[in-house]
Amino acid sequence: MICMGLFMSCGNQQKQAGESQTETETVGQSGVQDDQSQKNVVQVAIGSKDHSTLVTAIKAAELVDALSNAGPFTVFAPTNAAFDKLPAGTVDNLLKPESKDDLANILQYHVSVGVFKSESFTDGQTIGQVNGNDITVNVKDGKVSINGGAANIVASVPASNGIIHVIDGVLLPPK
Repeated sequence: MICMGLFMSCGNQQKQAGESQTETETVGQSGVQDDQSQKNVVQVAIGSKDHSTLVTAIKAAELVDALSNAGPFTVFAPTNAAFDKLPAGTVDNLLKPESKDDLANILQYHVSVGVFKSESFTDGQTIGQVNGNDITVNVKDGKVSINGGAANIVASVPASNGIIHVIDGVLLPPK
């Protein structure tokens, strides 16, 4: 009887441990708590009052975990003011669940694999984006813009898994 009781209680512990592992597996990289290390690109964006629209969009497109991974990533991060320049209703429509794929495509057009620093950009340089399209970098008088002036880099912020270039426009992928 004692052996049977121990066996049954071990089985219950294994099940509980298994349940706990399942819960842990459903939490991605974004669920890791680390207040000591440099912030990743998502954490940097979350900490910026000028990027709340971008953060809302990243969450709606379910890209938080992907962008919290090791990378490295270069993120061209539009400000709230950049999103405000879009036609009225555009952001609200993109945030609807039925527009998730379109939103993800636009957001992935703002992300490159690798770290591209502003001082390394050359005029006419093309960079492949995560969505499969390319952007073109323009450099004139030390200022960097993207896609012929569709967006200008106004600041750059290093992150643990890459770099964020703050931009003043939303990049729209070619159709």
